[in-house]
Amino acid sequence: MPEWRREIRKALSGAKLNTDAAREEAVVEELAQDLAERYEDLVREGVEETEALRRLRGELREPGFLAGLRPRLEARREPVMPGVEKQERLLAGVQRDVRLGVRLLRANPAFALVAILSLALGIGANTAIFELLDAVLLRTLPVAAPEQLAEVRLNHQGRIGNTVARQQDFSSAQWKEVEKEQQGFSEIAAWSTQGFNLGRGGEARYAKGLWVSGDFFHVLQMQPELGRLLTKSDDYKGCGVQGAVISDGFWQREFGGRVGAIGKTLSLNAQPFQIIGVTPASFSGLEPGFNFDVAVPLCSEPAMQGDQPFTADATTWWLAGIGRLKPGWTAERAAAQLNTVAPGIFAATLPAEYDAAAREKYLRFTFHVLPAGRGVSSPGEGLKTGYKVPLFVLLGISGLVLLIACANLASLMLARASAREREMALRVTLGASRGRLLRQMLAESLLLAVIGAASGAALAQMLGRGLVSFIGNEENPLFLPLSLDWRVLFFTMGLAVFTCLLFGVAPAVQAARCDPGTMMKGGGRGVTSGRQRLMLRRGLIVSQVALSLVLLVAALLFVRTFRNLVLVNAGLQQNGVLVADFDFSPLKIAVAARPQYKRDLLANVRTIPGVEFAAEAVIVPVSGSGWNRFINIPEQEISRKLVDFNAVSDRFFQTLEIPLLAGRDFQQSDTVGSPAVAIVNEKFVREVLGGAYPIGRAFRLRQPGGQPDKIYQIVGLVGDTKYRDVREEFQPIIFLAESQNAEPDPESTLLIRSGENVSSLIASVKEMAQRTNPEMVLNFSVLRTSVLRGLSRERLMATLSGFYGALAAVLAMVGLYGIVSYMVIRRRNEIGIRMAMGADKTSILRMILREAMGLLGAGLAIGIVLVLGAGGVAQAMLYGIKANDAVSLGLAVGALAVAAMCASLIPAARATGVQPAEVLREE
Repeated sequence: MPEWRREIRKALSGAKLNTDAAREEAVVEELAQDLAERYEDLVREGVEETEALRRLRGELREPGFLAGLRPRLEARREPVMPGVEKQERLLAGVQRDVRLGVRLLRANPAFALVAILSLALGIGANTAIFELLDAVLLRTLPVAAPEQLAEVRLNHQGRIGNTVARQQDFSSAQWKEVEKEQQGFSEIAAWSTQGFNLGRGGEARYAKGLWVSGDFFHVLQMQPELGRLLTKSDDYKGCGVQGAVISDGFWQREFGGRVGAIGKTLSLNAQPFQIIGVTPASFSGLEPGFNFDVAVPLCSEPAMQGDQPFTADATTWWLAGIGRLKPGWTAERAAAQLNTVAPGIFAATLPAEYDAAAREKYLRFTFHVLPAGRGVSSPGEGLKTGYKVPLFVLLGISGLVLLIACANLASLMLARASAREREMALRVTLGASRGRLLRQMLAESLLLAVIGAASGAALAQMLGRGLVSFIGNEENPLFLPLSLDWRVLFFTMGLAVFTCLLFGVAPAVQAARCDPGTMMKGGGRGVTSGRQRLMLRRGLIVSQVALSLVLLVAALLFVRTFRNLVLVNAGLQQNGVLVADFDFSPLKIAVAARPQYKRDLLANVRTIPGVEFAAEAVIVPVSGSGWNRFINIPEQEISRKLVDFNAVSDRFFQTLEIPLLAGRDFQQSDTVGSPAVAIVNEKFVREVLGGAYPIGRAFRLRQPGGQPDKIYQIVGLVGDTKYRDVREEFQPIIFLAESQNAEPDPESTLLIRSGENVSSLIASVKEMAQRTNPEMVLNFSVLRTSVLRGLSRERLMATLSGFYGALAAVLAMVGLYGIVSYMVIRRRNEIGIRMAMGADKTSILRMILREAMGLLGAGLAIGIVLVLGAGGVAQAMLYGIKANDAVSLGLAVGALAVAAMCASLIPAARATGVQPAEVLREE
């Protein structure tokens, strides 16, 4: 076959063209590449090689060919700046390489699709998870000098009292003492969260509210976007209804961003607040994931809460503290100073209703101070605490997916290089320089990497938004502004480019150094088919199988954990139960009249058509809320036993289908003036009473304000139920009769069981409330839906790990299919000779499958070791299953074995179709 440069120079030698050697050499290079590409196109279209060569040689000898060269040479005579001609030639060469790369990828769509998808999924998954992790854990608050901010926490293990917000560190009395006694902060502030109803009567429409002390915005050194912010002069005892500051998002949503919003009145829980300012658009709150709509001063809380304000109760924990450290002070030094004055703080705020043991424990509470420059998180409820470990686990899982994707890509590139050995040899034979060959392979590899990285970046944005909506829900949507993280994207892109270049260009380097004649032989295996290359591909497949097994086991563990929680027996009926909150505080009903009003309201709900049962409960089961108290049983020498409480109406147990095992239910005769009664669960009998029969026994409950203990008689026994959430074990629970509460809150939470459609039931309840009093505020939720929403973390882990595990298995099987196919091609001559010597198809099939199963077995063995070694990492996130669960491991091994067998059968079956006569003829 000709060297096209020589043929072109021969044609040029007969033409009298006035040109210099440099310009002529440039045109020769271009024409040689064009002819080589045209030759490949003709052969690909089915033209015989000799006929293709004849056609192209004929073109070189035609007069029109030489005439067409003149304009190309003349165009190169134009004066150019030194070095510009070389740059233009280089640019033109790059453009040609890119065009050819695109054409080759289009000619091999299966390879291109698998390679690009591998890169896109690996890059997209890692970038999306890191964006979420960055937004939750790493991003600093958009305020001045965030590194100076620190939050004050109270170490109050075993405290007694009520929690009414995500913030649970301080009571109002404690905070006032901390603010007065601290020395390490230049400014310090308290804050809390609560939903504020924007409407007046009917179904509630809540704004996300912040209670803030006067120095809150001063601590953050924040300037208003419009108007002014709250200051210390706005927060004083007895301030009543004051001004409110709204967020930029709320301003845009509710007022269209109009300047005239300043001075307007905003109704919050039926109280008129005047808007005095708007916070900057960059500030959405202190807690990652939770933005705010409106901020009001702490001193307004009594005016909004009515006759039972949080600020007046020394055992209501509802505040968090944040401050700006003084120059030279650290969080550790500030904590040490606070603990120095802690005895005085707690002595001054000791709740009067605590007994001797509770007082002793209270006086031993301590403080600790934590950096807050990256935001704060409520213990157990915030994203930073609840999702820290899951997000790092997911980042590790997505990192394994990226490694598998890169290994799969490397295997694909090696397979493609092997398949193109003869093509590269032919290009060298036709005149392509070795440098030209390397540039072309470099362009193809970079093109593949760039397309895959761009697809991964786009996929990351979609995955990120999906993750945020996945974690949040309609009742509690999350606010996490995600941004493309260039650090992770550049790292993963660099890894992808490195993989493409290493395994795409390296074979071309070896091919360029070899003798083209050797590779052009029909039976030649070429340099890329050596033992070293085969061992490398085998190693890649073994690593893919091992990592895939780890991911599949993790996926099965998290999926089974989620299933266990969904199917867990909570001891109560969750389906078909509507939770309806009635807030009748706007009606200003006297405290003495509330018990009767609540009874009448419950009776009206029970008359609604389709309602089977309805009951009131202070604590909705498995809702995350709780209420506990210490009890004493002198007769059994039981003192200070901490027990969970709930206050319910009659028919509560019928409504939730909780079995009544002994005694009686609450009755209409259980009123404020009758003897106090209680119902306990089985766990209470076993753990507190030691298995003794409970009916008729009594316990004492300490009363506030130094009043004598109240004695309750147990009149009923019910089955065990979950209390705060479905993850916990059954706990001792005491149920009190809400009808015996002399000072109930101006609200009722009713549980309504019905076979009716939820929408029609809600409409009926609204109609009843409208008839009763249109000023009542309503809010609805479905018990089962709320329980499932509480499992968002487990649902996220199950879904993503399941997806990544399946993806990893697919990538590994694609790689296994590729290497088995490659082995069949490589051993084609051997197979043909074996069959010529009498080997049947079954023995050939077994030989190929044996090699494939050997790779699978090695990968599974390494994977099992990795699974057992990393088992303890995720144990804390599992429920009802161990990290080294044999069933999950067995299922993962079985799934990979079946998939590997299916992936290997097709190329193995193809090996049995080798014709011995053709192989021997080639030899």
